[in-house]
Amino acid sequence: MARGDGRLSHDLLPGEKAPQDACGVFGVWAPGEEVAKLTYFGLYALQHRGQESAGIAASDGHRMLVYKDMGLVSQVFDENALGTLKGHIAVGHCRYSTTGASVWENAQPTLGGTHGSTVALAHNGNLINSAELREMLEDRHGHSADQLAGELGRGNTTDTALVTALLTSDPDRPLEATAMDLLPKVRGAFCFVFMDEHTLYAARDPQGIRPLVLGRLERGWVVASETAALDIVGASVIREVEPGELIAIDADGLRSQRFAEAKPKGCVFEYVYLARPDTTLAGRAVNDARVEMGRQLAREHPVEADMVMPVPESGTPAAIGYAQESGLPYGQGLVKNSYVGRTFIAPSQTIRQLGIRLKLNPLREVIKGKRLVVVDDSIVRGNTQRALVRMLREAGAAEVHVRISSPPVRWPCFYGIDFATRAELIATGIDTDGVRSSIGADSLGYISTEGMIAATEQPRDRLCTACFTGEYPIGLPERAGSESTGLLDLQLPVQTDGADPTDVGTLDVEGVATTAGAGAADALRRP
Repeated sequence: MARGDGRLSHDLLPGEKAPQDACGVFGVWAPGEEVAKLTYFGLYALQHRGQESAGIAASDGHRMLVYKDMGLVSQVFDENALGTLKGHIAVGHCRYSTTGASVWENAQPTLGGTHGSTVALAHNGNLINSAELREMLEDRHGHSADQLAGELGRGNTTDTALVTALLTSDPDRPLEATAMDLLPKVRGAFCFVFMDEHTLYAARDPQGIRPLVLGRLERGWVVASETAALDIVGASVIREVEPGELIAIDADGLRSQRFAEAKPKGCVFEYVYLARPDTTLAGRAVNDARVEMGRQLAREHPVEADMVMPVPESGTPAAIGYAQESGLPYGQGLVKNSYVGRTFIAPSQTIRQLGIRLKLNPLREVIKGKRLVVVDDSIVRGNTQRALVRMLREAGAAEVHVRISSPPVRWPCFYGIDFATRAELIATGIDTDGVRSSIGADSLGYISTEGMIAATEQPRDRLCTACFTGEYPIGLPERAGSESTGLLDLQLPVQTDGADPTDVGTLDVEGVATTAGAGAADALRRP
């Protein structure tokens, strides 16, 4: 999930370890359309949800091809790559790792297959019963998972590869029937978008923790993590995929089945930070929710000051709301370098000491002599805010009052957002004044949990607030009690002795590249 401390990977301090984020998934069924390009633009709109790897699988009804590699969507794909992805069905994924390391073997969509079909699956979320599912797979095959064919056998350590293997573990059953049998046994947060040669599927966990929406094209259908991705491809929003629902789309149209009773618990942090501001969640415009959080923050924590300024970009809507409610002038005190994103170049110690200035630089003439209200969306470890406050003081700020549009983050997330462990969370062991002192601010105010929830216009009992309250809507297995989401990694040994690492099942496979360097050429073809 999100970050080192209020920022996703593209906003981290140089040298800071990138935390893990939710992922973006996209699927399209549209005969006559360039589905690979639609998926590319859909993923581009979802890039904020994952910057480690990207992939697209496409099928023309006879052959499935998958193309994936490490990097941003724009780095992985070009016209030539997209031109090879022919067909009328596609699924895509942009990843920030929640289980499994950030390596090429774990890029998605993941592949599996039987004699009859190929399956490609993209996943947003995090499962909490991976060990149980692995045992189920081993029981079905009569040997350990590290001896299995497919992506698990060639080093994929994600829960996504495990689900893909289970979906293709019975060659005598149709994929849809297998999915209806498997999905009730999967626990945690998940939005699955998957496909075989003929059908597009979408499924959402019974709690609906991560968002997933259904859209309509003139000649087809689209599913995506956020409504913003529907907008960019010209699809009209139909509705959310319901919690506990499996949707199938093929030449016969769209059909829906329920595999579990809906018990909605949407992630409140989607409203605070994760989702794009131009997305709508459960009928509420995210930007409007964030502006209202800023207004509520001003009501709860007023201060005498000269200017309200955001930490761009995530703090901007709340800062606007704070200024509107408080009557204080709104101003831009920081300039963000829009072209500084994910980098593979490690900074030197000198550059690291410059810290946040690679990302943000102060407007000294705007800041000098001013009492500032600095609005941000959250504090996790405190490193970014500490550097920011210091930079503003060096630029001449008279006072720095920090206001946060979410409550203190005190608990880890096991549902697709990998905050730090409790020991690393700055708010775990100290009170608000202790955090204020640590980051060097003149004052610090967090919005209340009640104020944050009210801004979403959702009933409290329909939201997951676990990272703020410690109230987990899905009971965690004992092994998760250590608070390390790394325990949910499969940690499967790579099968090497006499095995074909490109085998994804019983399919005849040709031209499958298995090295990171050739990752973008990873192809699976069926005659």
